[in-house]
Amino acid sequence: MSENDEIQRLSLNDVTSHVLEECRTVVPGMQALFGFQLISVFSTEFRRLLSPGERVLHLAAIVLVTIAIVLVMAPAALHRQTEPRTVSVRFISISSRLLMASMAPLAVGICLDVYIVARLTVDSGPAAGAIALVLLCVFLLFWLVLPRVIRNRSGGDL
Repeated sequence: MSENDEIQRLSLNDVTSHVLEECRTVVPGMQALFGFQLISVFSTEFRRLLSPGERVLHLAAIVLVTIAIVLVMAPAALHRQTEPRTVSVRFISISSRLLMASMAPLAVGICLDVYIVARLTVDSGPAAGAIALVLLCVFLLFWLVLPRVIRNRSGGDL
């Protein structure tokens, strides 16, 4: 085993701190995105430039980002209400699943809004769709495929 392959087991307390910190790291970005999504609706250009279908897509993106925010903030509420003075493998497992579950609606929500922005920018639905689809592939690559490849190569327990 090389120095780069060194593994250190963490205590339940340390793992809990890590998972909660990961959630706290993601939340500000989600909140900023959510704010921009809400503000855009009040622009006079929103109704003028977007078709009714595109406005519904934007609403769907807002709902998806909201779901992602709820999922990523759930571990803190869960911990505070169920195990405020302890940590457990069950809590870590549930929290990790909630954090990972938040990534799907976040990715789709971002891609829907990128589609809308791209459609307004390049004035082409097919080109905008291609841009959004490429972005979705990037999300899948870095959030799903790459971690699994690394886990399978290292024999880890992601």
